[in-house]
Amino acid sequence: MTWPVLASAAAFAGAGTAIGFRKLDYEAIPKTGILSAAFFVASLIHVPIGPSNVHLILNGLLGMMLGWAAFPAILVALVLQAIFFQYGGITTLGVNTLIMALPAVACYYLFYPFLRAKPAVYLSAGFACGAVSVFLSGVLVGAVLVFSQQHFLEVAILVVSAHLPVMIVEGIITLFCVGFLKKVQPLMLQ
Repeated sequence: MTWPVLASAAAFAGAGTAIGFRKLDYEAIPKTGILSAAFFVASLIHVPIGPSNVHLILNGLLGMMLGWAAFPAILVALVLQAIFFQYGGITTLGVNTLIMALPAVACYYLFYPFLRAKPAVYLSAGFACGAVSVFLSGVLVGAVLVFSQQHFLEVAILVVSAHLPVMIVEGIITLFCVGFLKKVQPLMLQ
C-alpha cells in the first residue's frame, strides 16, 4: 500500500476512534471489552486465499451492539494481534481498523432500528447485518488495493469474491447471536 493510502486511512480511523470513545458509555465498557475479545479470537483464525486471506470478522455484530464504539473495540483487538502475533502489522492499523469498523458503524445505522420489530424481522436484520458488513469490508479492501496500485483491480475482485462464503457464515452467526440475546439478555442490544 502507498503512504497516502496508509496516512488517509489512519486519519479516518483516528477520527472514528475519537468519535467512538466519545460515544462510549461508562456502563458499556465491559460489553465493549467482551466484543473486542470475540473479534480478536474470531479474526485470528484465517484461511489464505491467493494474495489475501479470509477470516471471521464479527464486525456486523460489533456494529449492531456498539455503534461507533466498534472503532475503539476493533482498534484494540488489532493492536493486540499486531503486537502478540505479528498479524496485520503496525503500519496498516489505520487501514485495517477502517476496513472493519466503518462497515460495522454503517450496519449499525442500517439494521439497528429493526431490532425492535417482530422476530422474523430482527432475525433477518441480524443475518443481513452480518453479511453486509463483510461485503462492505471486502469492498473496502478492494478499494484500498486499487487506490494503492491501479493494476491491483484483478486482485481486488478476487478478494471481494473470496469473502462471499464468509458473508453467509457471518450472517448466520450474527442471526443466532441476535436471536439468543433477544431471548436471554435483550438489554445488551440497546
